[in-house]
Parts: sequence; C-alpha cells; structure tokens
Amino acid sequence: MFSEFTLGMPCRGSREPPSPGACHHLLSGSTSVNSARVAVNGVHLHYQRTGEGEHAILLLPGMLGSGETDFGPQIKNLNKKLFTVVAWDPRGYGHSRPPDRDFPVDFFERDAKDAIDLMKTLKFKQVSLLGWSDGGITALIAAAKYPSYIRKMVIWGANAYVTDEDEMIYQGIRDVSKWSERTRKPLETLYGYDYFAKTCEKWVDGIKQFKLLPDGNICRHLLPLVQCPTLIVHGEKDPLVPRFHADFIHKHVRESRLHLMPEGKHNLHLRFANEFNKLVEDFLQ
Repeated sequence: MFSEFTLGMPCRGSREPPSPGACHHLLSGSTSVNSARVAVNGVHLHYQRTGEGEHAILLLPGMLGSGETDFGPQIKNLNKKLFTVVAWDPRGYGHSRPPDRDFPVDFFERDAKDAIDLMKTLKFKQVSLLGWSDGGITALIAAAKYPSYIRKMVIWGANAYVTDEDEMIYQGIRDVSKWSERTRKPLETLYGYDYFAKTCEKWVDGIKQFKLLPDGNICRHLLPLVQCPTLIVHGEKDPLVPRFHADFIHKHVRESRLHLMPEGKHNLHLRFANEFNKLVEDFLQ
C-alpha cells in the first residue's frame, strides 16, 4: 500500500521551487514557468504558470500536494501553444503558507472558491479543470457551483462520498513513517517532517468527517449540477480509490466519459504521463 501511496510524488527531475514572485526557466527553449503568489480570499495563494494558449487550464493537486510536486510532466509537456497552464497550491499546502492547513467540514468548498477566485484574479474569462484525487473533488464542486466559468473538466482518483472501505484506507496512511521513503521524501523536503506528519493526520481526521454525514456525502448531491463535458480517468490498479467511485461519478455527471487505464494506479498521470497528456489534450480540444 505505502509504496503505491503516491499523492504528492514529484516527477523525476523536479526542482526546488522558486521564490515567490520569481520567473524562472524550467524548460529548454523559449517557454518559461512563472511562479508567484497573489492575494485571494484573505490568503496568499502560490501558483505556477506556463504556456501562451487561449485555453486556460487549472491543475488541482491532491492531499498535501502542490503544483511542483504533483504535476511536473503536465507543466512541462502540455501543449504551450494551445494552452495556458496554471498549477496552484491550495491554502496551507506547498507555498500557499501561512496559514497552516486546516480541515473544517467545508474545506473542499473553500478550496473550490479559492481556485475559481484565483483564476478570476489572474483575469481568465473561462477555465478547464484537471483535478487529481482531492483536487478532483475540488474540481467537481467548482464545476457544479460555477458552471458558466468551467469549459471542460478532467478528474482522476476522486470520490464523491466516503465508505467504510475508504475509511480503512485512510487509516492505513495516517502514519507517514510507514510510507516508503521514495514517497515520503519529497513531502518531507517541502514541508519538514513535523508539519508533513501532523497535516497528514489532520487530513485523515478531516476526510473522515464526511463518514458521519448521510451516505458519507462529500459532493454527491452536486454531481447532477455539473454541466461541462467531463472526462473521468481511472487506474484499475488504484489502491486508494476503488473503481466504484469512478463509476458513481460517471453515472451522475451528465456528458461524462469514463476512460480506464488497466495498469494505472493512483499516480497514473505521472507514471503514464505521455499517454495521460495526450488523452487530456485530445479531450480538451
């Protein structure tokens, strides 16, 4: 389980983050990756931006994730002429600190509002969403609540409710000392061990709150409100999010497509980056 727990695992060759407000060159050639922080809803949110296309894409990371740790192959390789790619760090994650991350029962709704308000602050008229894991939940809520602002959406590793099986999985990842070093190291480097370990425990407690709600509801009541074309990708070897979650979202989101990756695990967009990126580009066009 823990060797496959890859929320937050960076791609090979990922670099140390730039200082806020800096512009740096991660890519060979003419396209830079700009990094900055901007005031949104009372906090300073960090983001990376690259590309010059008219179609804006927001990348939404998973639990404890950030743009730099979760989306290296997407920031580097999604088509720069077709798309402008923005990868954000939700409040309390990555370089969107302070504040420390907390998990009130509406934390997904808060992230959805922050994400949309960030893109509006950056003057994008419309945006497509790529959401992984927790970021997929955030994307679903954003698409339901801001339908006119969302062009298209791709989600993977997301769930709309919490079951007994999910709760057991969450409990299994609570103690980060049991994670593989390969998975743990990038997040230790980003956060320091104490913040990383404490925030993971707080996340487990935060996500388990939904188990106390009717039907374990996170956002299942919002799925029929999603209006944008939606692609749901699921790795059939995902040890963290069982297949029934992808099927449920597919059933309840109109205009959705479900694409299965037989060898995909939770980090399918990193492990099979070329295949995933092509799938995304074809869908968004």
